[in-house]
Amino acid sequence: MSKNDNMLTILWMLNSGEKWTAKQISEKLEISIRTVYRYIDALCASGVPIISDSGHNGGYSLLHNFIKSPLLFSMDEKKTLLHAALFAKEAGYPLSEALENATSKLKMYSNQEQERLLSHQLAGFEVINRKGYPAVQPVLQELEYAVANEESVEICYRKKHEEQSQNRVIDPYGVVNWNNKWYTIAFCHLRNEIRSFRVERILNITRTPFSFSRPKDFSARTFFIGNLLPDVAGKPGLISLIVGGRAEALDDLCLHWFLEHHLQERTATQATFLLEEDLLYTHVPYIIFPYGKSIHVIEPQNLKNKLVAVASELMEYYQA
Repeated sequence: MSKNDNMLTILWMLNSGEKWTAKQISEKLEISIRTVYRYIDALCASGVPIISDSGHNGGYSLLHNFIKSPLLFSMDEKKTLLHAALFAKEAGYPLSEALENATSKLKMYSNQEQERLLSHQLAGFEVINRKGYPAVQPVLQELEYAVANEESVEICYRKKHEEQSQNRVIDPYGVVNWNNKWYTIAFCHLRNEIRSFRVERILNITRTPFSFSRPKDFSARTFFIGNLLPDVAGKPGLISLIVGGRAEALDDLCLHWFLEHHLQERTATQATFLLEEDLLYTHVPYIIFPYGKSIHVIEPQNLKNKLVAVASELMEYYQA
């Protein structure tokens, strides 16, 4: 670690209320005892009231309550930050190396008892996510830089079901993680509008000399959710979907990211949704199929017919 990091660590160790000998500090930080003496002298010269006791039980300590700073975290705050770091790491957080350094420092700035408690609590707390696309990490890092510095980037992007990729310049307004996938919300110079781009479909990304200004109060999350789940209230031609079945299956169905948005009524044995016609017949059959016989469509009849048609197509496909 750098000199400043080591001095901050010493300050943190002394603020724990325990006495630390020069030997203990040197072993903790993996530096020489002479270097510890230099750091202690530098801290004292800067006005930090370090108390030095000699003798068998001697050591360095800090004047009681000298530091009251938001940079010093309580045990609960440390535990919370380390738990949050686990979530971020499993989500594929782009600045993983910096995150690892930060959590290492957080653990280091603790006395032995605190370290033991943190290790014990972290051992019983784990997060499991599906593995993401390894290639997105460097792309995410470039996007994070572009968002933070408001710099345009040129990307080579391949749309779904398309073989040919296309180069375009975008102004990244934000990055969103949804359903274990990363998206960037950006103004597309090719289409002259704000769009969302799946990060794993960005084959290459290059910085440009151009800059942009993000619209005031723009929210990447709000834009993304608004496009993913548009408000259908008051739209004409909406159709009611009524589904019955076992309570646990209906519970799970009603929590589906798409259907949850369209849920109108729920009873112990039925759920009613209100959807646009095209979405009802293109999306819903493939959401319902995995539930097998645990749920059944009550109405509309046309959706039942669609389910039969899709099932027949699958049978023909696998019997061929």
